[in-house]
Amino acid sequence: MTGTASSYVVLTRVWWPDVRLAAARTSAPVVPSVFPQPLFVPTPPETPPPEVLSDDDAPAESRSVDLPFLKTDLDKLRARALLIPVQGIGQKSLRDTFGESRGSRHHEAIDILAPRGTPVLAVDDGPVEKLFTSKLGGLTVYQFDPQGEYCYYYAHLDRYATALVPGKVLRRGDVIGYVGTTGNAPPDAPHLHFTIFRLGSEKRWWEGTAINAYPLWGTPAGP
Repeated sequence: MTGTASSYVVLTRVWWPDVRLAAARTSAPVVPSVFPQPLFVPTPPETPPPEVLSDDDAPAESRSVDLPFLKTDLDKLRARALLIPVQGIGQKSLRDTFGESRGSRHHEAIDILAPRGTPVLAVDDGPVEKLFTSKLGGLTVYQFDPQGEYCYYYAHLDRYATALVPGKVLRRGDVIGYVGTTGNAPPDAPHLHFTIFRLGSEKRWWEGTAINAYPLWGTPAGP
């Protein structure tokens, strides 16, 4: 056409894989670009850290929050070759108790039975983030991995290892305590209650997404 410039509109499409679970997908609200008044969203007060609370008020276990569970979590943890955290216990002695109920609560942990006083071992390198005593967990240890992405939680300890203090950097296989029945564990069934939490952006030791550790060590069931 004479005197008329031709224009072309090229539509592009960007594909981005969504690795989150369906339950974790949400739709962002549509926000108008122009407001009659400045938009102000008050920031809710932050939950006070558990260390300022008494043992009666503080969370007894890490709180599980609704974060998307990524398949890569298990892949990352397998790459770290985590140690079974009870000395002398092999894969065949483990049982998957993660999905079991404990009264009105979900267990979200693996129980590893062993005689009282059996050494409990650090599954990975990383610092001791918190030593805590609660009604449910008894004597507990919260250990972060070196990158601060995961928290390893050990509970029902009979006692701590000598010189174990917050901030101490553990090496894989270090003794951190001994199997016991503190907290709400049955007195005639000493065991280690162990789980892994993927931490949120705030890196709170008491808050994260529980991950079943059993697939990291458990022997798959036959057909």
